[in-house]
Amino acid sequence: MRNPSPGRTGRPRSAAADAAILAATRDALVELGWSKLTMGDVSARAGVAKTTLYRRWASKNELVVDAVAELFDALELPDRGSLEADVEYVVLRFAELLRRPEARTALMAVVAESTRDEALRDRIRSAIVDRQKRLVVLGRERAQARGELPYEEDEDLADRTTDLIFDVIAGTVVHRALVSCEPVDELWVATFTALLMHGLRGPAQA
Repeated sequence: MRNPSPGRTGRPRSAAADAAILAATRDALVELGWSKLTMGDVSARAGVAKTTLYRRWASKNELVVDAVAELFDALELPDRGSLEADVEYVVLRFAELLRRPEARTALMAVVAESTRDEALRDRIRSAIVDRQKRLVVLGRERAQARGELPYEEDEDLADRTTDLIFDVIAGTVVHRALVSCEPVDELWVATFTALLMHGLRGPAQA
């Protein structure tokens, strides 16, 4: 859940109110679309005053990004015993999330709007992209502990590798699910994971 902005004082924020507002935002996006969604509509659906809403989010852009971010924050990466199994698991869970109407509609809306709004792009990057890179970091750390991947002493290189892995996985799944509108099923995920693990040349022949 989002933390109050620095410098704000007064009554502590209600987690229940925050959850109701973010859920109402996703519902409104599915029903109304980005262009017709208003802060007033969200406040009415959530059963809170407009002043309560604006104390938490200064604009519709911020609100919608946080509504999307809350969905992605629920993604987890349990230890499946191998790097390959970890990748397959998180890709399938990510695809399941993108099949939800509220996630699909909200994500497409904020991405489209961000092409005209640099501040919105920055918020997407900080609230969604950077936070979800935690899964890549966790997966790599586990794989290194198992001996599946080498440790990297160069922190800058490690960060760049994390960024690239995230871009490849997230970008491919989003394109497959939301642009091509093709199924992300177990067979596709296994094929994609094999390509990710072994590259275009495939596994080395004995």
